[in-house]
Amino acid sequence: MNEGRSMKSLMAMSFAAFACIVGRAEAAQCGNSAAGFESWKSQFAEEARGRASAASLAALAGTSYSTATISADRGQKSFRLTLDQFLAKRGGPTIVARGRKLKQADAALFAAIEQRYGVPPGPLLAIWGMETGFGAVKGNVNTLSAVATLAYDCRRSAFFTDQLYAALTLVDRGVLTANTRGAAHGEVGHTQFLPKNVLNYGTGGSLDNAPSALNATANFLKAHGWRAGAGYQPGEPNFAAIQGWNDAQVYQKAIALLGKRIDGE
Repeated sequence: MNEGRSMKSLMAMSFAAFACIVGRAEAAQCGNSAAGFESWKSQFAEEARGRASAASLAALAGTSYSTATISADRGQKSFRLTLDQFLAKRGGPTIVARGRKLKQADAALFAAIEQRYGVPPGPLLAIWGMETGFGAVKGNVNTLSAVATLAYDCRRSAFFTDQLYAALTLVDRGVLTANTRGAAHGEVGHTQFLPKNVLNYGTGGSLDNAPSALNATANFLKAHGWRAGAGYQPGEPNFAAIQGWNDAQVYQKAIALLGKRIDGE
């Protein structure tokens, strides 16, 4: 090997390693307690300049470390239950009964959604009922504080950093404000969309409006491979789209089963 070329290669590798170290040093440092949150916000704001507006960063500056969010993130014990236990805890029979009534009452809405996205009423109503009790309980945690807390927290910092940038974009668009409140992980609306999903699958209306939220949910499922007319139980083609909605296996099976019962299959 040419000695000069070898030296140049070594210098290039050294520079790349140095740049990587500097990049890590400049990145906002995650933490596992409230102690470093304010410092992290300042570091993040410096990184975000040029990618986020002054107005959205001002909203971020007003956030606080959310102990409710951390408690919820560490305490998702219901996902360890059996399917029968999970359905009992979440009120499965009530979701089915209410879902059937809403399916009849809003038949035109669900028909239009199915025509557009190929998604039948059952799984949409199951998700809606499971997530917020059909809009009754959408959460009371400050959304920006929740997302910022999880972006700072070391457990899933990279994932929620993306969600935080999406939330700041939504602030600029007027979809979120510094006072928006929702679920503990930053989900908003009738079917509990994270900020990035609002950007990617929202269909233009506020997700605090049930028809907009249901259209967005159907759009999400279609984007995750839903095929009109195909089954959605475990082992059937559309179950993969339900898996895209939530990582917990017991939740996936619950949505599929409740949806089937609501659809009367």
